[in-house]
Amino acid sequence: MESTDPDRGGGAGKVPSTAADHGSSLTIDSLLDSVQTGPARLGRTRLIGVDGPAGSGKTTVAALLQARAEARDLNTYLIHMDDLYDGWSGAERGFALLRDHVLQRLSDGREGRYRRYDWYAGAYAELHVVPNTVELLIVEGVTACDRDAAHWQSLRLWVETTNEIRLDRGIERDGEALRDHWLDWMRWERDHFAEQNTRARAHVIVDGAPSVPHDPALELVTKSVALPPHDSAAS
Repeated sequence: MESTDPDRGGGAGKVPSTAADHGSSLTIDSLLDSVQTGPARLGRTRLIGVDGPAGSGKTTVAALLQARAEARDLNTYLIHMDDLYDGWSGAERGFALLRDHVLQRLSDGREGRYRRYDWYAGAYAELHVVPNTVELLIVEGVTACDRDAAHWQSLRLWVETTNEIRLDRGIERDGEALRDHWLDWMRWERDHFAEQNTRARAHVIVDGAPSVPHDPALELVTKSVALPPHDSAAS
């Protein structure tokens, strides 16, 4: 799939390094190979963002990436955006905390820092430190691939499935009492993704509820792949 979006891994006329048909399986190791071959853009750290609507399967994809990276002996750290949001209406503040206190600090050669949001207490809790020696940082959650993070990212993944599946997953996890919160969030994120052009800027679009046969520990089912060329100075 050819991309002319400068945020997508190449300018006009550049052919993406990899193309995939709808419903193709792709090994997680091939994605990590691409990330490791390219330059670190966040100090000494390579950054992968995993974004997409709530309930689409981002946490699962991020955990698979982390497991394969650690199997390759990469010093890996995983951040869940749920741990940075200031409650149901605080996603944008959560991203600002990520950008200013984790990503910018790592870019400057300092350790990243953030406090985990306690959803039961409704307040930020204990401090977490992201060492500047981390080789691979994975950030998953809505806003993980907002534009202000793009220049630091080696790879952006978008995970999606149907609204029905997403809502069912959310209610199963959080309970029927939070249905209205989920519906409000789904409306908000739809507008946010449109403003950020998040899906179109992703390098890989992942099926969050795949029916294609694949090895779930080693492979993702992708709808499109356009990996960034490594001769480009911008992701």
